Amino acid sequence: MEKIRLSKLMAQRGLCSRREADAYIEKGWVQVDGQKISILGTKIDPHQTITLDKRASARQDKLITILLNKPVGYVSGQPEDNHPEAASLINKENRYAYDSSKRLFQPVFRRGLAPAGRLDIDSQGLLVLTADGRIARRLIGNDAEIEKEYLVRVTGDVTDEKLALLHHGLSLDDRPLKPAQVQRQNQDQLKFILVEGRKRQIRRMCELVDLRATGLKRVRIGEVKLGRLPEGQWRLLGDKEHF
Repeated sequence: MEKIRLSKLMAQRGLCSRREADAYIEKGWVQVDGQKISILGTKIDPHQTITLDKRASARQDKLITILLNKPVGYVSGQPEDNHPEAASLINKENRYAYDSSKRLFQPVFRRGLAPAGRLDIDSQGLLVLTADGRIARRLIGNDAEIEKEYLVRVTGDVTDEKLALLHHGLSLDDRPLKPAQVQRQNQDQLKFILVEGRKRQIRRMCELVDLRATGLKRVRIGEVKLGRLPEGQWRLLGDKEHF
């Protein structure tokens, strides 16, 4: 059996990100079958047991994950074309008053935060910003298939035939889309549940069936819901919440 780089295997198993894995290995915080490994680039058999030192686990427990109700007009990542980044909303004033977490806000919360998935500038709703590589991998890793739920306001004639195509049968960029769940909510609103996230996927899907998406709001990622979180406000991921 071909050996694999330890840091890559740690990331594949969801123990941490590859960058975090390299840092833990350098500190001697990783054991393979009970033996401490401290040399970067070490390769091991895929079936071997990997354990983290309690110091690594304690560091992971401190990594911040934030849920933000992103407004239209904010970009998920770096500022562009004079539009602010969503992370600029992470401050004391915009924290949700009913955040169940007891952790006091500190500017350090923003350190290392990165969006785990995009939400277009003209879309709103649930955006995850995290410093935790495990969560980022689960949400946007190559093998990620976490459900994402959207409420989409559309114009055009919504027929059963169009709903069937939106469910399955469309392609983007010469690649077929995975099956989606698409339901009519009312006369001009649809609910989409996707397990992939191509660029502007829902809007482009609608265009392929002669519909126009005029408003899009993400309301759920995995088991985590937007709920009553007000637009432009944020809260910490709860201790008992999991994607």
